[in-house]
Amino acid sequence: MTFRISRPATLTSLALAMAACYAHAEPADTVVVTATRTPQPLANVISDTITISAEQISESGAGSIVDLLQRQRGIEIARNGGAGTSSSVFIRGANSNQNIVLVDGVRIGSSTTGAANWSAIPLTAIDHIEIVYGPLSSLYGADAIGGVIQIFTKKGKGAPSVSAFAGYGSDKTREADATLSGATGGEHSFSYAISAGKEKSDGFSATRPGSSSYNADRDGYDRENVSGQFGLQIAPGYEAGALFLHSKLESQYDNGSSSYDVRSKAALDTAAVYGKAKFAPNVDTLVQYSESRDKGQNWGSAAASGYSRIDTKQTDITVQNDVRVGEDMLQVLFDHRKEEVSTNGANALNRDRTTNSWAVSYNARRGANLLNAAVRRDNSVYGSKNTGSLGYGYDITSQLRATASYGTSFRAPTYNELYYPSYGNPANKPEQGKNAEIGLRWDDGVNALSASYFRNKLTDLLVNTTPCPYGVANYAFGCAYNVSKAQLEGVTIAGATKLAGVNLAANLDLQDPKDETTGKRLQRRSKKHGNVTADYNIGKLKTGVELEFSGDRFDDAANKNRLGGYGLVNLYATYTITSDWSALVRWNNIGDKQYDLARNYATPGSKVFAGLRYGYK
Repeated sequence: MTFRISRPATLTSLALAMAACYAHAEPADTVVVTATRTPQPLANVISDTITISAEQISESGAGSIVDLLQRQRGIEIARNGGAGTSSSVFIRGANSNQNIVLVDGVRIGSSTTGAANWSAIPLTAIDHIEIVYGPLSSLYGADAIGGVIQIFTKKGKGAPSVSAFAGYGSDKTREADATLSGATGGEHSFSYAISAGKEKSDGFSATRPGSSSYNADRDGYDRENVSGQFGLQIAPGYEAGALFLHSKLESQYDNGSSSYDVRSKAALDTAAVYGKAKFAPNVDTLVQYSESRDKGQNWGSAAASGYSRIDTKQTDITVQNDVRVGEDMLQVLFDHRKEEVSTNGANALNRDRTTNSWAVSYNARRGANLLNAAVRRDNSVYGSKNTGSLGYGYDITSQLRATASYGTSFRAPTYNELYYPSYGNPANKPEQGKNAEIGLRWDDGVNALSASYFRNKLTDLLVNTTPCPYGVANYAFGCAYNVSKAQLEGVTIAGATKLAGVNLAANLDLQDPKDETTGKRLQRRSKKHGNVTADYNIGKLKTGVELEFSGDRFDDAANKNRLGGYGLVNLYATYTITSDWSALVRWNNIGDKQYDLARNYATPGSKVFAGLRYGYK
């Protein structure tokens, strides 16, 4: 059977039929922050949003956050080897630098590439994750074309407690982490959470035989992290706090050398101090100062020219006012962001830029009707950009909701695209997006079902153009230039139910991420991908099976180098030993499937991991 993505009605009907069998219901009391920049029940959110809970993370046995994200709807990944190597995350077909990543509200990423360093983000420090699909530039500014992923570290609450985990698996993978958290009571309560973790693995060869970079040695990684959150209730309605995350990664990769230890080091640091005040019964104000640093060092050869260093620092001052008007919420936001880049070598790139932004949003509910609207203006060296969004939801019944939305977005040119010697062009403009989508959601507390159709039209895409356009430059290997346009179109479906005691969940993406200038599919993106899970409880034992699948992809923009489709089967089991102790065993890729996420780069084969947890309930 052949499906045409240009016929959304046909695809939506198919989506509903398939999702009727499988769905993943969120807990009724789930509260999310990312979709509106303020805590809100998920039931009142119009944007397509999912959460990955602490329990799901603990049971995942994932070797990295990228492995975890790969199992979520609307997300694909590419990676140059194992868990410590360079990775990309695509949301709804959008490129890795067309998405925003936040850690506890602090924006992270490299200003030279525009993307987050996913391999440096420690999974052991994460409490839960929120993913919001679709354009959010009207709330978060530049780069929120495909969506926003926000990572939340562990936070203190309740009586003092200690939790810990230790595990061991294939490739001599070792992992350990511990958290001390709690909160005091009374009028001046104090909350705290301190976490530390370490992961180390001997790994496997990052490249495959036949590649010019191939080296048969193992390419391992060593990742360490520490994080903390502290909050003080000064008086009713007044709070001050601080948070931080430090993660250090050392990893190996291949470049064909058998004698030199080709390797890289990365460090990710985030820190923020904030104050919250209730100046009136209906007015809440947040003032936050934050910093994030993305540091990278690379030793590609023994020669002096083989060493490179790239450091990005982002500082942000945010003033957010939430004004409640009856049951509605008016939000007024000011944001000042400064980016600083420092590099080494003959092509050193040492620059900074600032962006000042104003935004206003309004969220309302009237009976069965939900409405949100937002506008934002960003001013920076690449000019001024105005973005906006409008969303509507209608509760057809108490279980069924229909939604529709439209939003504009943009991606700011990176430092490389603007200034890199013999490549950048200071006249480059931001990429622009216009997204429209409709959706249906069913949730009766036991069964859930959702289907969304989206179409995101992108213009002024920045690509490497060879030769450079007349009057720009005469660089030997081309230059960055706004010459392309693309369309990201597709249907995402998901759902869950319980059948004969078995919890079933599934998601499926049917999409057509296409470069409309060339007519080719966008690099490393498939036309279909999805996941199916089933788990069953037998007393204290929980067993589960997962299926991950993807259609073929192309490794190059010209669609000459095809990457075949694949399907992976994973098994896992958890056992509650006592109220404080539990055990986990996970077997990923049980069929030892050989597959490609990037041409000539290896992927994990059959891997087993087991661990023991204390304090998890």
